[in-house]
Parts: sequence; structure tokens; C-alpha cells
Amino acid sequence: MFALRDSWVWDHWFADDGDTYHLFFLYASKALRDPDARHYRASIGHAVSTDLCHWERIEDALVRGAAGEFDDVATWTGSVVQGADGVWHLFYTGASITTSGHNRQTIGHATSADLITWDKQPGNPILAADPRWYETLDDDCWHDEAFRDPWVFPDPGGARWHMFITARANHGPSFGRGVVGHATSPDLSAWVLGPPLSQPADDGFGQLEVTQTACVDGRCVLLFSCLDEHAMPARAGRHSGVWAVTTKTLLGPFDVTAAYPLTDERLYAGRLVRRRDGAWLLSAFRNAEGGAFAGVVADPLPVTWEGDRLVVQAG
Repeated sequence: MFALRDSWVWDHWFADDGDTYHLFFLYASKALRDPDARHYRASIGHAVSTDLCHWERIEDALVRGAAGEFDDVATWTGSVVQGADGVWHLFYTGASITTSGHNRQTIGHATSADLITWDKQPGNPILAADPRWYETLDDDCWHDEAFRDPWVFPDPGGARWHMFITARANHGPSFGRGVVGHATSPDLSAWVLGPPLSQPADDGFGQLEVTQTACVDGRCVLLFSCLDEHAMPARAGRHSGVWAVTTKTLLGPFDVTAAYPLTDERLYAGRLVRRRDGAWLLSAFRNAEGGAFAGVVADPLPVTWEGDRLVVQAG
């Protein structure tokens, strides 16, 4: 487990340098008192481990920008990858508030030679919601402009890089518009946004948070998170947190109507992480416990296949 005495910890992601596991996490001070206020005070912290269970906190990775910058409210969820030249790349969400008081999210980019010291790159933000495919504040359909949680991974064929983004389609029922946004890059610097890899649905979700794909023991799966209150009525009453979609490839297209719950609402923002011995684990933060927000990262749990579904083994 990873917990901070004076701060809540929630969404997180990993990097492995071959010797050490690196945990990047969102955190905000409990002095705020209201855990819902944490979203507008989030910074990206950093901890290291040799076993994915015992963590040592080190210096923070990133904090919010100056007034007027794309990330002047908070730095939110992202992912870390290493380029062919050895440089590490952190892609993250920048949150800002518009003059109308709405939250707008865009994608930022930072680099590091050692995974410790990070430099935000010129030209940020590198991606924003494009109304050709994605909902923007002009649609007046949601409480924010959802365009966040970049998940970056190499093309299975090795030709380019892919980024999945938590986004909303510009059509469909309001609580079913959540889609897997998609962008590509030849070099981790220049990115081109394209149409989503999933479609809105009458039994879909308002947001597919913290998306990730992985091939677990030879079979591919898409993970995302969504609570009941942000999904279509057909999904209500399941008290789910992390969802999964079994898929043929890492790149979809993804049928969110086939999503099945991987955890209940006690765990959220799940990440699949592979130990160096090859075992696959699910890491998530402890969300709802006894009616209160827990705000700690749980110890990772092993996962396995039962038929055509990925399941979490009891800890």
C-alpha cells in the first residue's frame, strides 16, 4: 500500500527502469478537508520501489503552471514511456478554468533523462479536443470539457506511438458519450489527433477514465473506470469502479457495450502492471470505504482469465 499521512492519493501510473519501479501519483493536501476539492489542487508526486508494494517517496515530478498557462489549476493523470534515445516522456493532463467557470482539459508533455527531474516542453498543450469528433464546452452537454488521462504506448508493429485519451463524442446520449480518444505520433513529439476508437452507446458511459490496453497472458483487454452516477441508466446499480473489455487487439476498435466490471466502487482508476517475473497485477486506489473517500493506493492484486473475462484474484 502507498499512503500519505497528510494528503490524499488517487490516480497513478508506473514506469520501470529495469532496476526500480517508479510510481507517479496525483495527490492533494487533506487540509482542504473536502476530498472533492482535491481535483483542483492536484500535483504529480513520485515514489520508488523494488517490489511494487513498499514505496519510498522522492521529489515531486510536476506541479501546476503559472496563471494563464494550460495547467494553471492542476496537473492530472498521465503516463510515462521511454523513447529509443533513452529519454523518458511524461504525458499528462493540464486543467484550467475558463472565463465561464468551466474546467477545460488538454494534454501536456514533459521529458527527463533520469525519471527524476522533469522539464515541461515548449508548445504545450500538445493536444486539445477537436469538435470534428469530440465534445467541447460549446456543446453545453457535460460539466467539463473532458480530454484527459493520456495513455501512451508503442505500436505493436513498431512504426509509431499511440495515445488513448479520456474524451467524449460530439453526439449521442449525454451519459453515453464517453469514448476512447486516439492520437498518433512518429517520434513522441509531433502528435496528430484522430477519431475515437469507440462509439457512444445507449448502454454506455459518460466518461471512460484512465484508459489502458494490455495483452495479459496473450489476450488483449481494455481497462477504464466509471462510477454509476456517470453512466447510462442501463449500467446503474452495479456499484462498479474499474471496467474491462476483452478485445482482439491493443488498438480496437472497442465495443464499450461489452464492458464488464473488474472491481466494485471500492477500487478505482485501475492500472495493469507487469512484474519482472512476468506476473500481471492490477493496481488501483482505494476509493469509497464506509461512505468516505480513502485516497490511498492499494497493494496490487493478481489477475487471471476465467473464460473470456479478466478477473481479479482475491488478495
